[in-house]
Amino acid sequence: MGAVQAQRTLVKSVPEVWAELSEDGVLGRMLGGRFGEIRLTHLTPESSIEWESELAAGLVELEPSVFGTRVRLSALIAEPPPPPAVAVTAPPRIGLLARLFSRRLPRRPQTPPPLVQAPPPQIDPQQARDTLTAILDEIGAARHRPFSRDAGASARIT
Repeated sequence: MGAVQAQRTLVKSVPEVWAELSEDGVLGRMLGGRFGEIRLTHLTPESSIEWESELAAGLVELEPSVFGTRVRLSALIAEPPPPPAVAVTAPPRIGLLARLFSRRLPRRPQTPPPLVQAPPPQIDPQQARDTLTAILDEIGAARHRPFSRDAGASARIT
């Protein structure tokens, strides 16, 4: 169907971002099930992560930047398979004389039509882009307060 990309420079080091994304279930949980069950296919340490699912395949690229790490997420959305062709067979034609002078044969039961499986759900490209952007937001969020001494106490000015 098409490729979807999102990129951002995060104020984190490459090893920090790598540690968040390279674990098995973390990337799948971040993708929120939007792309189906995620399998990591190839890891290049602190550089790239390739993943695939039944609905899409993707790549996470990490590269050092002046102010942190440039993270580029891309997903290639799979096209749905074409619907299977159902062959309709017509009953054999019998001539006029054969119909007039032949005995009536018992009717054969009709075979039920083959079961058609439902196609896998589609992924909207805008929803895929929003999912990738949400991952960048989650990775880039600060996990601690570097300049607070007591997070539970309120500041008093006297």
